[in-house]
Amino acid sequence: MPKFRSELIELLPRLRRFAMALANSSADADDLVQSAVERALKHQRSWKEGTRLDSWMYKIVQNLWIDEVRSRRRRADPIEAAAQIVGEDGRDVTSVRIDLAAAKRAMAALPEEQRLVLTLVVLDGMSYQDAADTLDVPIGTIMSRLARARTAIASRLSSELPQKAQKQWSN
Repeated sequence: MPKFRSELIELLPRLRRFAMALANSSADADDLVQSAVERALKHQRSWKEGTRLDSWMYKIVQNLWIDEVRSRRRRADPIEAAAQIVGEDGRDVTSVRIDLAAAKRAMAALPEEQRLVLTLVVLDGMSYQDAADTLDVPIGTIMSRLARARTAIASRLSSELPQKAQKQWSN
């Protein structure tokens, strides 16, 4: 199934974002994606061509994470800073890093169900319906979780960011 493998490879960045939203740790997210890909390759015959590979893979990642949480019975590590910012002005680079760190802390502080919805809809660009199908919840639940996540992030950022940055975020 060469088509299956090529579609799976294209899906890897999205799977990693989703795994990061679940695990809150880049190392755990990488392990989770690797396990999910192994499982998908092992069971690729159970995927029906013509159906959404991304939804199938998200479900595998989510189920593996649930299994991992149950087996470890511990909280995930904080999100590691992974972005590299290149700029000419040191003040701008520092300001962007401060904003990025605040946004990561705000996202990490969200409950898991809100982090997942935010990742799927905002970062991955899924429609509300696709996110609802992926997480197996009603579309109204997606909408309310997303609204609560956005409100929580805005509130946290407004208390953390310097006044100058607050003005930028509010514009």
